[in-house]
Amino acid sequence: MKRFILSVIALAALAFTTQVYAQKNPMVGGAAMYASKDIVDNAVNSKDHTTLVAAVKAAGLVSTLKGEGPFTVFAPTNAAFDKLPAGTVATLLKPESKDMLVKVLTYHVVAGKMDSKTIAAAIKKGKGKAELTTVSGGKLWAWMKGDKMVLKDQKGGLSTVTIADVMQKNGVIHVVDTVLMP
Repeated sequence: MKRFILSVIALAALAFTTQVYAQKNPMVGGAAMYASKDIVDNAVNSKDHTTLVAAVKAAGLVSTLKGEGPFTVFAPTNAAFDKLPAGTVATLLKPESKDMLVKVLTYHVVAGKMDSKTIAAAIKKGKGKAELTTVSGGKLWAWMKGDKMVLKDQKGGLSTVTIADVMQKNGVIHVVDTVLMP
């Protein structure tokens, strides 16, 4: 009888743990993100990514990010864009700045679907640091600081992944707290 009760408790604990950790539709910016939707269709629903969505539209990258992919996107929040020097976002959104905007945005994208486990494996293989090549042709470096993944851009700026593994139909999004600069 004791063994039966312990088995029931163990099964209940396993079911609870699975339910807590297997969140199919994580919340980002107050909206559920659906693995059945593409990167753009999910991002437009996040109130924390309105600047990113406006930038993607201004850069003409909507059709690309709605494409088959797969893509790994390090998605800066509105607060991340707010950290940039005053006037930077407004300047980047101007039609004459489109080439620079495309370069900045594609610097946040890595080809392929790299969830946190894949990146962690690359970090381990790189003896504590992984080098990622972005779609723009630039480099990002990733490592772990405690239980947080940190990214370093080519200018030496640091960004922390605040929400990892937001699965998409055409890739994965990792929300970051700072805009990465090529």
